[in-house]
Amino acid sequence: QVPLVESGGGLVQAGGSLRLSCAASGRTFSSRRMDWFRQAPGKEREFVASINWSGYTTSYADSVKGRFTISRDNAKGTLYLQMNSLKLEDTAVYYCAQHNGNGYDYWGKGTQVTVSS
Repeated sequence: QVPLVESGGGLVQAGGSLRLSCAASGRTFSSRRMDWFRQAPGKEREFVASINWSGYTTSYADSVKGRFTISRDNAKGTLYLQMNSLKLEDTAVYYCAQHNGNGYDYWGKGTQVTVSS
């Protein structure tokens, strides 16, 4: 069973919105910090957003601050990324990852987000 599975990606026009989901099958999800990353073609993977185990503390890359919102539902074992006011430069494969305090122990396979003009 794959520990993390992303969904919700797709093609959207600039200025539009998408909500990504990351379904976790492991029993450690509710006690772990979770992050979103993205990787655009020809670029390195970059941090997007982070949320602590309770959902109380979040952080964002400057490039998405004020437009993206990370959240989680521990009862459902799901992580979310609400993306509003999407820009062309948000086009990338988006990954969720589980942090164990020392590093990342699980990564999803990613979901493609394409923003068109």
